[in-house]
Amino acid sequence: MLPLRPGDDRSRLRVLCLGAHSDDIEIGCAGTLLRWLDEYEQVEVGWAVLSAGGARGGEARASAESLLHAAASARIVLGELPDAYLPAHFAQAKAFVAGLRDLLDPDIVLTHRLDDRHQDHRLVAELTWQHWRDHLILEYEIPKYEGNLGPVNTYLPVSRAIAARKTRHLAQHFGSQRSKDWFDDETFLGLMRLRGLECRSASGLAEAFLARKTVW
Repeated sequence: MLPLRPGDDRSRLRVLCLGAHSDDIEIGCAGTLLRWLDEYEQVEVGWAVLSAGGARGGEARASAESLLHAAASARIVLGELPDAYLPAHFAQAKAFVAGLRDLLDPDIVLTHRLDDRHQDHRLVAELTWQHWRDHLILEYEIPKYEGNLGPVNTYLPVSRAIAARKTRHLAQHFGSQRSKDWFDDETFLGLMRLRGLECRSASGLAEAFLARKTVW
C-alpha cells in the first residue's frame, strides 16, 4: 500500500482544525494530530471551535493548549455561537469561519463530515468547503446516537500509546461530558479498532477520514 505523506517534506506541516463543539476535534482526530506532532519537526496548527461559550469554552482552550503544547505554533480561536442552533445563526457562523483564513495557509484542513446528521457539524463542514477550495480537506467522524458513521477512504494508523494518550486526554479535559453514557474509552477505542482493522494497521488501531477530493 502506498502511503500518503502530507507536506513537502518531513520537517514542516500546517494544519487547520475546525469543530462545532468543544470536544469535536479531539474525538475526531486527536490521535492523528498527536502522531503528526511526534513525526514532523515543525507543526503549525490553527484551531477553531464555533460553539465554545462559558465553561465549555474553558474546556476547549485548556484541551487545545495541552494537546498542542509541542506544536511550533498554535493559534486557537473560540466562538460563542449557541450549541445546537448554528444553522439559525448562519451569517455569524459564516463570518466566523471566513475570518479564520488569516490564521495560516494549511496543508490540510480537518473538519466535520458533510453528511453528518448533527446540524451544527454539517454546517461547519459546508462552510469549510466554501472557504478552502484549494486545500486537502479531510472530514473526520464523530460517533453519536444517530448512528450515521459513513464510508471512509483515508486512514491514519496510530500506535496503542497514542490511542491511550487520546483517551486519557478526553477523560481529563471534558468533565462536562462524563455523564454521557457514550463518552468513554470503549467508544473511542472501539471505533479506532474498527478503522485499524480496515486498513491493516500494525497496532490494530487507526483514525479514519473521508477525502472527497484529492489532487496528485
